[in-house]
Amino acid sequence: MINSAQLTILRSYARKPNPPVDLPESILFDHSDKTLTIFDTYPKSIFHFLILPRISAYTGDGYTERDLTSLRTLLKGGQEKAGRVIRDLEEAAKVCVAQVEEEMVARYKFKWDIWVGFHPVPSMEHIHLHVISADMVSSSMKNKKHYNSFIPKGDFFLTLKDVSEWLEAQPSFFRKMAELKSSEYEPRLKAELACFHENCYELFKTMPQLKAHLQEEWDKRMAREKAKRERLEKLKRKSGSKKAASPSASGTTADNSQASTSTLTAEDLVELEGSQKKRRKTDESDVE
Repeated sequence: MINSAQLTILRSYARKPNPPVDLPESILFDHSDKTLTIFDTYPKSIFHFLILPRISAYTGDGYTERDLTSLRTLLKGGQEKAGRVIRDLEEAAKVCVAQVEEEMVARYKFKWDIWVGFHPVPSMEHIHLHVISADMVSSSMKNKKHYNSFIPKGDFFLTLKDVSEWLEAQPSFFRKMAELKSSEYEPRLKAELACFHENCYELFKTMPQLKAHLQEEWDKRMAREKAKRERLEKLKRKSGSKKAASPSASGTTADNSQASTSTLTAEDLVELEGSQKKRRKTDESDVE
């Protein structure tokens, strides 16, 4: 059961006048004049951050702390008023996503999806936007509520894209979506445990079974990405050897080809391999 101090901890962070001084590095990830980006204390994936609007940036501009309690209280202020805060959170999210992707490549050598969105029924006060990597591999992901509150298949997690579209919709539609009734959303947290991965519809009776499956899916992804990098490196070496062996009037063509090959990315690999296979088939047809 969450206590009162935990319930309002995000609000206390959002009140800080000088985040780099007032918050330790273990909490603060980034900040701007209008937002804070913090590490989630109990991350549900490998990467998990929260983006908060800073109270001082809005209370002098027609907002109260109560307006910023949750997504629901913010949306009650109407499309224009809510839109200003949501757009600021969106800008901070773009920066955070770019930073996470950079760290993904540095640490794991590849990027994967990142989910950005809100909980319609949050567990803590003060509106916060989740930025979470799409893997759900974490020791802090312990129960059905944790899992179903983030997965796209669960219909509980409200993506930033969807909420932004509400703000541009007809007022009647906006008012309907902005109700965010707990009686409508909370039952979704009790849904069956289903793997979130695309084209996987496996159901699980217990969290340990699901977590073992998600770890297995992650390990497979890591192995696939490693194999892809190894094939790419092999292709680069093979292409480089051929270019080095080919005569060139000035040597410039070979040098340029080698430079071009060295800049190939893993995404280029599939296209290159496909074109090579097509070329081999054409050569075989000519021989026949």
